[in-house]
Amino acid sequence: MSVELKQYEDKMNKTLDSLSGEYTTIRAGRANPHVLDKITVDYYGTQSNLQSVANISVSEARTLVIQPWEASLIKEIEKAIMTSDLGLTPNNDGKAIRLTFPELTEERRKELVKDVRKKGENAKVAIRNIRRDANDAIKKEQKANEISEDEEKTLQDDIQKLTDTYIKKVDGMVEDKSKEIMTV
Repeated sequence: MSVELKQYEDKMNKTLDSLSGEYTTIRAGRANPHVLDKITVDYYGTQSNLQSVANISVSEARTLVIQPWEASLIKEIEKAIMTSDLGLTPNNDGKAIRLTFPELTEERRKELVKDVRKKGENAKVAIRNIRRDANDAIKKEQKANEISEDEEKTLQDDIQKLTDTYIKKVDGMVEDKSKEIMTV
């Protein structure tokens, strides 16, 4: 059999990794340095990740401290945070920037859970698309008489089992993140 299920499993794993990465950037009321992962700063004409131009630490449960390697970057970092979709206001003391995460309202928590579910649904769609690609490859091979109908059926059953496993994993991730957000 020349259709390798491993390559499709790898793609499904990448989908889970991507979802996990998206979930780390959703703030759940506690300070998490990963919420800043998508923020870039103009560093001498080059867009650079915030982590590469500053030290980011959690000082208290709901406060992040950003200390730029160069003091001249404070204004740039402040501007980048203000224009991001984080909804946080940076406090600048001249040496460092403090980001205080407010307690999430019930309404905001529900909005975040909707977003978590939407991202989970997108991941499921991606996994189903991978299954479709695998099934198309299997059908092509069967049409070209490279595999028998029995082998085709077995491979399709295997890819379906793989799909079901990954859909369950996505559901688990959605459930866990939703619980984390709704915990006051």
